[in-house]
Amino acid sequence: MRTVIIVNAGAGTAAAQDCGVLCGRIESLCAELGLDARVVAAPSERIAGEIERAVADPAVDAVVLGGGDGTLSGGAGLLANSGKIMGVLPLGTLNHFAHDLGMPDDLAEGLRVIAAGAVRAVDLAEVNGRVFLNNCSIGLYPSAVRQRERLRRLHGTAKWTAMAHGAWDSLRRFRILRLTLRFPDGPRRLSTPQIVVANNRYETRFFGLGQREALDCGQLWVYATRNRGRFGFVRLVLRAMLGRLDQEQDFEQTPAAELEIHERRGARRVFLALDGELAALIAPLRFRSRPGALTVLAPAPTPVPEPASA
Repeated sequence: MRTVIIVNAGAGTAAAQDCGVLCGRIESLCAELGLDARVVAAPSERIAGEIERAVADPAVDAVVLGGGDGTLSGGAGLLANSGKIMGVLPLGTLNHFAHDLGMPDDLAEGLRVIAAGAVRAVDLAEVNGRVFLNNCSIGLYPSAVRQRERLRRLHGTAKWTAMAHGAWDSLRRFRILRLTLRFPDGPRRLSTPQIVVANNRYETRFFGLGQREALDCGQLWVYATRNRGRFGFVRLVLRAMLGRLDQEQDFEQTPAAELEIHERRGARRVFLALDGELAALIAPLRFRSRPGALTVLAPAPTPVPEPASA
């Protein structure tokens, strides 16, 4: 299997060490595993071009992306329906999709999975034509991300310090979203400080989501935080920190294959976080699931033992 491995030079692991050394180690491990691979390091703004070149090469069978969820999300949109298999090396900060896929964090073990060549089809989700692998957030979280990026751009603030300031600023402003959600079975009005549309079902956590048991159910899940005011939301945060969230009491949850989200004030620009990356789209927001749209290299499923004969 002819493979191109594209490493995001700005991703968490690559940025924390010499990217040239990291790519050299990947090349050595590929040689040990007998994996026919070309390794390319590129900054974030060049990743899409490298993927497009790999897709256009008829000799390439698989494109492996080394980076975080934002890198993988952008690559998934280019690789879906391309005839190329997508691989994942979890080199970002959180690596939600890689962990849901079952990919190990250890680089050698991850490359061993890729060399084994086992594949599976997983779902994609999209909003107004923009693909995401994990989830799309509207409300407090993208507001915090906007403030984080502003502080990093203006003052060079460290990522997690900037995020803490951004979260505090969002809680202080505490904007309530007044939305109309249009599901196939009818509309629903909603007032909430935070709404998440997920690609398949999650366990819920504050400002984020837990792991998914399945990536191929062909469903979106809509999670909306119940509006209990600023202090009620702070209590929700504290319960989340203690691991005491109650999904039934603290969130409204609805599965759907597709939906639209309308701002009650009419069409306007809405800031979103798509797999943690900030984006701005014009409402209404049209979401849909794309079942089995992406073929990925993944750990082979564990065989289920046969029951012992009587």
